Amino acid sequence: MRAFFAGSDYLDYMVLRPLSHITMSWEVTWRIDRYEPEVDSFAGDLNEIIHQIAGSPRPDRYHDNEDRLAERVVTELKWPIQKKGGRWHGADYQSILEQGAFRDIGQKELAIAANGRVQMALDYGQSHFDTMDDAHMTMLSALMTIMIYHRDCDGSSLRVPENEKSE
Repeated sequence: MRAFFAGSDYLDYMVLRPLSHITMSWEVTWRIDRYEPEVDSFAGDLNEIIHQIAGSPRPDRYHDNEDRLAERVVTELKWPIQKKGGRWHGADYQSILEQGAFRDIGQKELAIAANGRVQMALDYGQSHFDTMDDAHMTMLSALMTIMIYHRDCDGSSLRVPENEKSE
């Protein structure tokens, strides 16, 4: 799984740049077996979610995991969205997943869905993130961005600027 994400030309742009409103340091550098963690960067978080995705079970249907997130938006947030023909209508799909993931304890549904998307890419001969077709790359990126965003929101990942760390 790590090889799938290793040394990507697009991963930081697709996954971390959407979070540049939180920290402007979104570019990452691959070093041997991981992205190099940097102060005020999500690089460490990126490494951790790649590890979490890799450790998640392969789902039979990753859309089921995404559907559970969307169903929370309907039941808990009362959004007027509905599924028609395998697609959710009524709001931006990434926004639906982001909102539904607020009660995704341990980001289980997100990680399993992401694992399923990686496994599907591998099944179709797309052996690296950069070789995925655009639509699936965009959705996998969205899942990963949401995972990092939620890690930041719940305090499970706290980047302290180097000059503010206590000795």
